[in-house]
Amino acid sequence: MDQRPVSEPGGSPPSWHLAKPHDTLTQGLVVSGFASLPTGRALFLEFGWKGVPRKGGGAWLQKLAEIAPVTDADGRDAKCAAMGFTFEGLRKMGLNKNTLASFDRPFKEGMFQEDRLRRLGDRRGEEWLQTVIPGGPKWSGNTPLDDAARDDEVRAFDDIAQHDVEQRIKTPVTVHALLMLYEKDEESAEAWCAQVSAALAPFEITVVHRLPLDLRLDDHGIAREHFGFADGISQPVPYEDGVVVDKSGQSAPKDYWNGVPLGEVLMGHMNGHHEIAPGPVVPDTPEGRDAGLPAHPKAEGFLDLGLDGSYMVVRELKQDVPAFWESMRKGAERIRTSDPEHSAHVTTTWLAERVIGRDTKGNLLCPAGVLPVDRYGQPDNDFGFFDRDFRGRGCPLGSHVRRANPRDGLAPKPGDKQTLLDAANSHRILRRGRKYGETISMPPVEDGKDRGLLFVALNTDLTRQFEFIQQTWLLNSNFAFLYDETDPLVGPKGTMTIPEDPLRRIVNVETFVQMAGGEYFFLPSMPALRYLAGL
Repeated sequence: MDQRPVSEPGGSPPSWHLAKPHDTLTQGLVVSGFASLPTGRALFLEFGWKGVPRKGGGAWLQKLAEIAPVTDADGRDAKCAAMGFTFEGLRKMGLNKNTLASFDRPFKEGMFQEDRLRRLGDRRGEEWLQTVIPGGPKWSGNTPLDDAARDDEVRAFDDIAQHDVEQRIKTPVTVHALLMLYEKDEESAEAWCAQVSAALAPFEITVVHRLPLDLRLDDHGIAREHFGFADGISQPVPYEDGVVVDKSGQSAPKDYWNGVPLGEVLMGHMNGHHEIAPGPVVPDTPEGRDAGLPAHPKAEGFLDLGLDGSYMVVRELKQDVPAFWESMRKGAERIRTSDPEHSAHVTTTWLAERVIGRDTKGNLLCPAGVLPVDRYGQPDNDFGFFDRDFRGRGCPLGSHVRRANPRDGLAPKPGDKQTLLDAANSHRILRRGRKYGETISMPPVEDGKDRGLLFVALNTDLTRQFEFIQQTWLLNSNFAFLYDETDPLVGPKGTMTIPEDPLRRIVNVETFVQMAGGEYFFLPSMPALRYLAGL
């Protein structure tokens, strides 16, 4: 018997698609990361007008559609675009109060709500934490406090000494919408950006921040982030009969290890709790029906603004590549010095791979080495942890990939494996991020240039999916039998335990990734975009 974790026979399908009519109703970003277009731009937009216009708040979308139409999911295009809106952006465009109230609470409060920043590991009280760039983040949606947050009335059973009024936390740059452009090369991308900026200027819309996005695939179709590791390997695989299909047009079966109901990614579909993933609604009007919004199946008199849309988590994560590799070098050197008899195998790369949980090619670490590639020649993503690496002697318990998706590894006994795998899959997110900035040479030397990852993730329940992963898995100091440790890659400075025979090793890790900005966005469907353009 080999040493790889047990897999179901057959493996995962290489891709999934949406059947008609959902393929023309959904933004292409949901189904594809546009890998055929290696160059991209993220344009962060601010609406410059004051107040809320009575009419015309979405007119700029009509102009934008002439030069940068948002791409749907019906096939490959020569160039592509995707767009999301912050809560404050939708309000400034003139979306009515009842519709705004129908969005999910985390989206309405914004990522920079005081308690949320604490849960996400970004801020405590008045202080930004180590995992944020010095001086604090550069941009956010700057969502205003709602009425509940501004309520300073003391009631009968309140503890007066603890009655704190919520603080509004702002960033220097305000973002109301995010437009992501995908092109074949740098020259085309720059020309397209200039065209978009010129078209938006008459509408008082300014590009207040921009990032150059890059996605270069190797011969096996694998992308690498700036630390040099394969990225984007482990993704959930949505399923829904008659809606999610394979290349032949047949309903895609549920993937045993990574399958998630489509409602985990798109609103208006069945989610992991066997409920229709909720989304925003608008009053039933001729304008809404003309835009293509369907009647809401349960809310009489309303149209479904959320169907085939999603919530998009965006975080600009700055990576300190020289610091990461220098820390790995020093850590490996300390191990060899303190335990020369048993540590000849410990190298800089060996230690870095245990921080990640995979080798640099993306193959999962196992007790006997690495997991063999799948039948497509790519890193295998069909595996569980319980049967073959329960104690983390291959892939450490606290490694980044194990925290980000523990699969069945948290099961206390064999009979709980399926329950824990299903539970883990109810927190999955679909990632669509790209790295930004120049690729640094190896071995890395500090060059003072800004580089990192524009983290982009799609989900329908921000609390249960993205925020749960961040708080309960990545930043949980007692995750999986560990004590006083957090994620060694994206967490704050601390320690990491690496189980080995005849002893375990505890290594120091620094802060290598820092948040430079972030926000929650609404990724609307194509009909919802047309509706917003008519505001």
